[in-house]
Amino acid sequence: MNAYQVQCDDRLAEVQWTGSAPPKADDLFQLAGLPSKGPGKPLAARIEEKLIDLSAPVEPGQIVAPVLRDDSRALEMLRHSLSHVMAEAVVRLFPGVKVAIGPAIDDGFYYDFDLPKPFTPDDLERIAEAMGKIVKESQVFKRSSLPAAEALELFKSQGEVYKAELIEDLVKAGETEVSLYQCGDFTDLCRGPHIPDTSLGVAFKLLSVAGAYWRGDEKRPMLQRIYGTAFFSDKDLKAHLHMLEEAQKRDHRRLGKDLELFSVHEEIGGGLVVWHPKGALLRSILENFERQEHLRRGYQVVMGPQILRSELWRKSGHLDYYSENMYFTEIDGQGYAIKPMNCLAHMFIYRSKLKSFRDLPLRLFELGTVQRHEKSGVLHGLTRVRQFTQDDSHIFCTPAQVAGEIADILRLISDMMAAFSFPFSLELSTRPTKSIGTDADWEMATNALKEALATIGADYEINEGDGAFYGPKIDVKLKDAIGRSWQCGTIQCDFTLPERFDLNYIDSDNERKRPVMLHRTVFGSLERFIGILIEHFAGDFPLWLTPVQAVIMTVTSRADELAVRFHSMLKKAGLRAEADLRNEKLGYKIREARLAKIPYMLVIGDKEVESSVVSVRRRGEEPKEMSLEGLVELMQKEAVAPSWD
Repeated sequence: MNAYQVQCDDRLAEVQWTGSAPPKADDLFQLAGLPSKGPGKPLAARIEEKLIDLSAPVEPGQIVAPVLRDDSRALEMLRHSLSHVMAEAVVRLFPGVKVAIGPAIDDGFYYDFDLPKPFTPDDLERIAEAMGKIVKESQVFKRSSLPAAEALELFKSQGEVYKAELIEDLVKAGETEVSLYQCGDFTDLCRGPHIPDTSLGVAFKLLSVAGAYWRGDEKRPMLQRIYGTAFFSDKDLKAHLHMLEEAQKRDHRRLGKDLELFSVHEEIGGGLVVWHPKGALLRSILENFERQEHLRRGYQVVMGPQILRSELWRKSGHLDYYSENMYFTEIDGQGYAIKPMNCLAHMFIYRSKLKSFRDLPLRLFELGTVQRHEKSGVLHGLTRVRQFTQDDSHIFCTPAQVAGEIADILRLISDMMAAFSFPFSLELSTRPTKSIGTDADWEMATNALKEALATIGADYEINEGDGAFYGPKIDVKLKDAIGRSWQCGTIQCDFTLPERFDLNYIDSDNERKRPVMLHRTVFGSLERFIGILIEHFAGDFPLWLTPVQAVIMTVTSRADELAVRFHSMLKKAGLRAEADLRNEKLGYKIREARLAKIPYMLVIGDKEVESSVVSVRRRGEEPKEMSLEGLVELMQKEAVAPSWD
């Protein structure tokens, strides 16, 4: 008889196992009195941070905990399982189809298929219907393992060339055995884990079909990717589908065109944004707002060149760890790289003069335009582009100043997010597999970030292995008006680059010491942030940010003279206004202004000319008459940008 421990809420339950073989996780949960059915039934098990199937054996000495529906990983597991169900349905309906990969993603799942004919909307309906039948069959997900060589032959014999390629890569990486999951008649290469059976997949929806290159390589075959989503309840699914409808209405690509903010042209090149007058103005307002706020908080504005010698990028480690994202050129036989980030030039500004500890912290800020190579398939409006501007800062400080500086950055981020009504969360990303620097440096950097988070009492999650190659980082994830999460700002703690570029300062003991380098952004990419802003506000920006704050409309040509005079007065008062003197009906002008999301519509007709007033129509409010002086005072108060003490 062996004793096992099961984590039940905040207590450990000890259970006895009398069987000769190691118990399954589900056996232990039942002995511990956990529900065997219903919403409270465990869906999988967790040993430390590793998830396992309910059918997986548990060894003596291991503490096993249940994974329930309210665990975020349970939803990911459900969606991954539904991707297998979808693949099974497609294989049933389309003989000869080849399957590729089918992971869970943030809001759902997908699976890639190789089929000569394109999937149609009718095909999606048939696939969803077949998935519904599989769900009702309560098919069990059965895990097995095979020697890699046998699994390779199995998939080759089935003509599954994509699975065979994946196994070949595993063999090259030293794997000798692979895990498979069978659901009904469908067997897939998969690490798992999965939900116990398909009966939990009742709330799902297939959403769309898109093209996707195999393994993201434009030189490889184009596959068909079916996207879907799934939840544990119909209520949650309906809420998500409503959010998707709302997101479609707010799509920044459509609004960007309708509001004449920006455009992207294939003739120019994918991922390269053309800013129209209103969009460029919006961007300038945002840049000026942020530049002034940084100056107020002790930052110094700098600028670096667009290209730097390749040897510098080799020295920094970018050529070894980031070159696939970079563009290169040659001048006079010398290699150069177009900068993908701004840090190198800032280090040379630091090095230009020997620093004392009294000079630190040194806070350098640049609205720096960078270029990064992105595959065509991932480009998306403003949120994924090849050229963008970062609100980039590098802070050089002593080790003792690190926690305080990071805490100040977090306060700055909190203030800036509040300016746009963005709640946000924090995520600490640790050392990735590909990285530079010593274990000691990484430990110091990670502890410095943790200390700073503790200083301000911030809650955060750990994202294992997702740090930058030169240091751990804190990522800022904001939440928009319809509940979507976006990764924007970041704070990175770097002990390595100051060592590689021999940065020093003279400490109070007259000894040379290495500064710590903090890399940080607040908005991240301005392009991406503006795309998020457009969708967050659905184009209805707050008055201080909107490109055109008011439009003056005439009812008759007799009002033109007064309208021109009022227009001039508004501009002199620092307000952004347009005059619409066209010989069009007033209703038409008002409709156009509403579609353009212009906050104030100012109407002038014969009545207004007689009394030198203006009829004011504010979005969502009843029309009212005001003197121009009163209107200017009202708008100036509303148009003040956020500020802090």
